[in-house]
Amino acid sequence: MLAAQGFYEIMTNSLVAKDTMDFLSSNQDTIDILNPLSSDLSVMRTSMLPSGLATIAHNNNRQQTHLKLFEFGTTYHKTEQGQKESGHLSIFISGNRQRDNWLVSNKPTDFFYLKGLVETILNRLGLSETKTKPLAEHTIFTEGQSIYSGGKILCSYGVVDNSILRKMEVKNNVYFADFDWDVILDILDNDNITYREIPKFPEVTRDFALLLDEDVKFQQIVDIAWNTEKKLLKHVNLFDVYLGENLPEGKKSYAVSYTLQDENKTLTDKQIDKIMTKLKVNYEERLGATLR
Repeated sequence: MLAAQGFYEIMTNSLVAKDTMDFLSSNQDTIDILNPLSSDLSVMRTSMLPSGLATIAHNNNRQQTHLKLFEFGTTYHKTEQGQKESGHLSIFISGNRQRDNWLVSNKPTDFFYLKGLVETILNRLGLSETKTKPLAEHTIFTEGQSIYSGGKILCSYGVVDNSILRKMEVKNNVYFADFDWDVILDILDNDNITYREIPKFPEVTRDFALLLDEDVKFQQIVDIAWNTEKKLLKHVNLFDVYLGENLPEGKKSYAVSYTLQDENKTLTDKQIDKIMTKLKVNYEERLGATLR
């Protein structure tokens, strides 16, 4: 999904410089390497942010200023119970939403673009029952929010603080989202996901051209259809609306299609005609509709 929206996956080093982590956590939280190869690779990262910002700075220095990146990675923490690893999905956006293109108006990234992306990811995972809280004070974001489910943080996202960007030598604004992937996978593990076989028997489509009062809403047509046939009706679709000449005053014409299907056998013409007759009668009685 991210790749389809123009994101590139990155894979960064879990080792970072000690002073890089100082603005994110106390020295007591970090895990030091006993025999580091260099001062730039002396501690295990406690956040995905520094690695992503280093990647952005590297690209900026090579005239790549419009960046949309994501990474699945691990952070490492020292706790009272010992050392702990946490899986993350991190997203970084900097510059415009997309590269310059004369076909599409180019817009700079903003907080609401990131917010929409975060919500899309969670919805795609089936995590729609969530709560959102603003981050009033945070050492990473100047403006941000956290999304919770069952008291656990699923994602924190927002605009990275300018003081951090200056420290990492990044000149453009950076929008960062940090998903706690371990928590998300744990929640998904507990979800009851059900499947059903794709029906083997064909769908049947029938149309009505309904002459209605102008104040009748399409939702009324849909509601009556579902109340008329709960078992075999699968879809109700409005494919044409006509207002104008050759219609009585105060009237409009809706062209509506109905998709019917029996998952256990092929529908007969008799069954279909019976359902469509019921629909016609109900529209006439409840909406004063007539067929054109």
